[in-house]
Amino acid sequence: MRSKCFHSWTAIVAAIFCAVSATAQSNRITQAIDNRQRTALPGSVHPKALAAALAGNDQGRVTPSLEMSYITLTLAPSASQQAALEKLLAEQQTPGSPNYHRWLTPEEYGQRFGQTDADLSAITQWLQQQGLQVISVARGRNSLAVKGTAAQVETAFQTEIHNYLVDGETHYANASAPSVPAALNGLIEGIRGLNDFRMKPHLHPSQAKVHYTNSSCDTHCVAPDDFATIYDVTPLYNAGINGTGQKIAIAGQIEVNLSDIEQFRSSFNLPANNPQTLLVPGSQNPGSNSTSGDLAESDLDLEWSGAVARDATVIFVYSTDVMTSVQYAIDQNLAPVVSVSYGSCEQETPASEYNAFVTWAQQANSQGITWLAAAGDDGAADCDDSQNPGLAVDLPGSVPEVTSVGGTEFNEGTGSYWNATNNVNGASVLSYIPEMTWNDSAEDGEPSASGGGASVLFSKPAWQTVSGVPADNARDVPDVALNASDDHDPYVVYTGGSLQAYGGTSFGGPTFGGLTVLLNQKLATGGVGNINPKLYSLAASGWGTGMFHDITTGNNIVTVACSRREPDCGATPVGYYAGLGYDQTTGLGSVDAYKLITGWNGGTTTTPVTPAVSVTLLSNISSVATNDIVYLMATVASTNGSTPSGTVSFSISGTSLGSAVLNGSGGSATATLAVNGLQLPVGSGAITATYNGTSSSSFTVNVTASGSGSAATPAIASMTNGASFKQGFAPGSVLSVFGTELSPATASASSVPLPLSISGVAVLINGIVAPLYYVAPGQLNVQIPYETAVGSSAEISVNNNGHVMQQSFAVTTAMPGIFTNSSGALVPTSSAAIGQEIAFYITGSGAVSPAIADGAAPPESTAITDLPAPVQSTSVTIGGVVANIDFIGIPPGLVGVTQINVQVPNGIAAGVQPVVVTVDGVASPPATLTITN
Repeated sequence: MRSKCFHSWTAIVAAIFCAVSATAQSNRITQAIDNRQRTALPGSVHPKALAAALAGNDQGRVTPSLEMSYITLTLAPSASQQAALEKLLAEQQTPGSPNYHRWLTPEEYGQRFGQTDADLSAITQWLQQQGLQVISVARGRNSLAVKGTAAQVETAFQTEIHNYLVDGETHYANASAPSVPAALNGLIEGIRGLNDFRMKPHLHPSQAKVHYTNSSCDTHCVAPDDFATIYDVTPLYNAGINGTGQKIAIAGQIEVNLSDIEQFRSSFNLPANNPQTLLVPGSQNPGSNSTSGDLAESDLDLEWSGAVARDATVIFVYSTDVMTSVQYAIDQNLAPVVSVSYGSCEQETPASEYNAFVTWAQQANSQGITWLAAAGDDGAADCDDSQNPGLAVDLPGSVPEVTSVGGTEFNEGTGSYWNATNNVNGASVLSYIPEMTWNDSAEDGEPSASGGGASVLFSKPAWQTVSGVPADNARDVPDVALNASDDHDPYVVYTGGSLQAYGGTSFGGPTFGGLTVLLNQKLATGGVGNINPKLYSLAASGWGTGMFHDITTGNNIVTVACSRREPDCGATPVGYYAGLGYDQTTGLGSVDAYKLITGWNGGTTTTPVTPAVSVTLLSNISSVATNDIVYLMATVASTNGSTPSGTVSFSISGTSLGSAVLNGSGGSATATLAVNGLQLPVGSGAITATYNGTSSSSFTVNVTASGSGSAATPAIASMTNGASFKQGFAPGSVLSVFGTELSPATASASSVPLPLSISGVAVLINGIVAPLYYVAPGQLNVQIPYETAVGSSAEISVNNNGHVMQQSFAVTTAMPGIFTNSSGALVPTSSAAIGQEIAFYITGSGAVSPAIADGAAPPESTAITDLPAPVQSTSVTIGGVVANIDFIGIPPGLVGVTQINVQVPNGIAAGVQPVVVTVDGVASPPATLTITN
């Protein structure tokens, strides 16, 4: 939520103050920009370039024509702006403050804490005069991006760009501190992009072959449902907290192949949900390299953020530099959660970089964005090189406004925590498994452990006070930790077209990011910003209630090997031990997701008992030929009103037929699997549907080698709204399908809930079974499932006794149609007097609240206030005059049909008048009402 300026008389003063706030910033460029008077920008030379130069690995200046495609100038706030920003950030996290969780837009941030229009214009003009092309100005008014040749860059910033040989690779970087005109001193804080040193991904490939529960995976690998069980996410899914309506941005520096993500989700029976991909405007496309660590990193980030926040929108932002991707995601306010699994140690990151990270992180927090980062995979020696072999921590995780996620390792001991075989979703874990600090350094022969320690750049934040936090006046990391071992129970990842196993703190960012998405959905506040203050305030009681798993064993001690050129350096182990409370190996520990999220604002942390469910299995035909397609439809209903989720597995006589994802609402969900008769053994057999490995239902099917059912394939001629008979369709509405061979007979539903099959006919929409009102050879009336995705093309599949026809149609959020008689007049009331109360009916209003199951009608006992009603804005006009709605909702006994009660308004002439219903800005075709007075 953001602050608003109200325009009532009592708020005139507030409006004036809003206007003053918007214009209060003063121009800071107070003199002409003179290129002859320069100011150097300290901290802008990359430490690796300096080290290479000292080692004699300076290869000389680059070719003048070298294209430098994305250079960012970070603009500093004034001292008063910075003080005001820090005050706001504290207030946004203080319950009771007027600014508590009142998030800014990027424009509001820029107006208060960015540069003025005049200063931005002056800087832009100077850059253009140097021959550089300005490709973007941040919405937050705190940076500009330019591009140009190396020669233009050298001239503009009066430095030389050299090639350097570093670790066998050639990189370019500025050889000396860049400078800017003295008139810009204090405004331009630093310059990014003068070098091509890039952060490295924090992932470790496992040596294990992936077979899930198998000795080849050092006993086990972690699948999505394993993670959900271990960290207690499953009860959140059962309560409908799955990421619906939420977003998370993943930052990368490579182009991904979506087929890997699709294969991952399909393999573990996750709902289809491709990430959106977004190349930062102005950045070159980095392309894709199947052997690059960047590809595996981005694949695992996308797969595992989506494996936790299963129905959230995942946005992949990429460029040639992962941190450019981060900045774009923040400045464009793409999502309230941003995750990055890359990093570099503090000692080898130039000040121009880490100062920019602080600027971005504070902007992110002010906008309600939570930024998560991996803590690093090199234990307490994050630099992991002979240049800096001692204690070091990882950026950007060490920035106080970023949440640093470290690594744990499961410590089963003699306990029994895994099944001997996997379930249909590839999972086998039984419960939470005790954890210790991740440290596989001995097995891997190199540093391979949870990053952690004390920052040398940032002092201790006021909120980092809890038992175990060192009195070192330094920002300590990590904040929390999750499983990261690459050698013991690694994660499964699809990348480069194959299933592989990985570990590393790379998994912490996207998985804890996914948990933060679920938290945002539960709280419905549009984001939570910097979660660190809240995490530490919860920790004292959280260790006792099980909200946090305190990791008290293990260490992140590692030894960095000396280089061959330094035989006398004397490698020394460095690191920390885990202990009670906070420690510099796993922070506050790992989490129980259900207890953390439900207890965030003081709610109950008692994990609910899994409700009892009933499973009902049916098919559209029971006598199947080998050339038929049969729809197996398993409906799972709970006893406590929660909607079951997950998958249902189907089998015949013990042989698997496959599985399908449950879709539904209002306490009931259905999974549908289309099976070809060729998959079934000839003869009589029992088909069984199983949910959660325990609840099941069966029926007998007879398979013959000869044809059966309809003699011809159904043909669809047209489809319309079931009330208006016009084109246009919305979830939950009545859909009329016209054609030939749609059904062998004419029949109607005799009761509610509506049947899923009549006379051997069944209909799927996007793979979800559609309840049936009426079937006939030339017409079907079906309900579009509420779960049907909007804004894209949907596919309808009509199965008439084993013969299937498919066709696409568009689904929108709303497409109202009014039920009328053959003359187009309202039913049941076609005429009325002014002031008379009338009722009429529509379909196509879209989503309703409270949710109701597909094919279901509200019970007769439902209170009027509890009847499902459209969630989108709805209005009615009669004769062009707005009629106040006295009631709107789905009445008892009706499915997909909304009743509207209005009073005929004054000011309407006698005679036939149009009646129009508008839902979410979409107007219905007009019906008519005869006004009698």
